[in-house]
Amino acid sequence: MNNDDNLVRMVNQIGVFFDSMPDRDEGLEGIVMHLKKFWDPSMRKALLVNIDAKENSIVSDIVLAAIRKHRALLA
Repeated sequence: MNNDDNLVRMVNQIGVFFDSMPDRDEGLEGIVMHLKKFWDPSMRKALLVNIDAKENSIVSDIVLAAIRKHRALLA
């Protein structure tokens, strides 16, 4: 398993946690804020590059929705 695979696995696990929140918008923001707070900028950049290169098929729907809605917060 390479580093990109590990990032995808981790972000999808984060997505599972925040998907259980009753307020979807709060969950979407929670995913991105978790990435901003706990992931190194290089990890966030690698994740975004990976998502862009693979046409969004590698992450869960909630993670993709969070990144689409709040991508600017990850920069």
